[in-house]
Amino acid sequence: MDADVTFVGLALSSLLVAVAVAISWWRRLGLERDMAIATLRAAGQLLLVGSALALVLAPDAPLWWSWLWVAGIIGFAGITVRARAAVLPGVLGIALAANAVTAAVAFGLVFGLGVFPLEPRTLVPIAGMVIGNAMKAQVVSAQRTVDAVAQRRLELEARLALGQPSEVAARPVTRSVLRTALSPQIETTKAVGLVFLPGAMTGLILAGVNPVDAVLVQAALMYIILGAVATSTAVVTLVGVRRLFTRDHRLVPISRISDG
Repeated sequence: MDADVTFVGLALSSLLVAVAVAISWWRRLGLERDMAIATLRAAGQLLLVGSALALVLAPDAPLWWSWLWVAGIIGFAGITVRARAAVLPGVLGIALAANAVTAAVAFGLVFGLGVFPLEPRTLVPIAGMVIGNAMKAQVVSAQRTVDAVAQRRLELEARLALGQPSEVAARPVTRSVLRTALSPQIETTKAVGLVFLPGAMTGLILAGVNPVDAVLVQAALMYIILGAVATSTAVVTLVGVRRLFTRDHRLVPISRISDG
């Protein structure tokens, strides 16, 4: 079956956006303009990325082009985390470090163990899925770390007054933050296949790949993503908490935390 989507088909699918716009107008949500901009922006970005990927994923394209693309993903993801969670001091450096560590762990296991061959057609998509999902968890981790420290300030100061070092005093906070950041990905992994069919699996099936083969690819990707999210949130939370204490184990003033 030909599963290609033409520009006409793309335009027809956008009629569903009109339904969303109509609902927003009907209920006076004021989101019509945002929906229109988001729709046009997504189409433009995807077409631009698709054109660039055609060059990067060409059979004769050198592998280092793909590595440059991966570096761009890591950098842009870090900038995005900074924009959404600027309240955490030094969040840009933390996010970049978390992305680099996550990519190193994920690629080392996936390509080192031969789960997928190291080729442009596997490297770039896996990097996008791994870093993209990790980025969302990083935002939650960074925001929740600052909120939790601010909310439990008196408890933390009491622990510090009893002689606990900052790392020990903050353990209840880091535990709570990690649970909060990891829970959505865990629930998504639990529900995959039963509640929804993930994008990679759906795309492969639409492309005519055997459903069992599509499932194997999707399952491997889900495991990779879960591990990547755990790695990334651990780096952001553990390093982020340290930024909220001074070297002599005192809490950073709330005003500094709020200023980011």
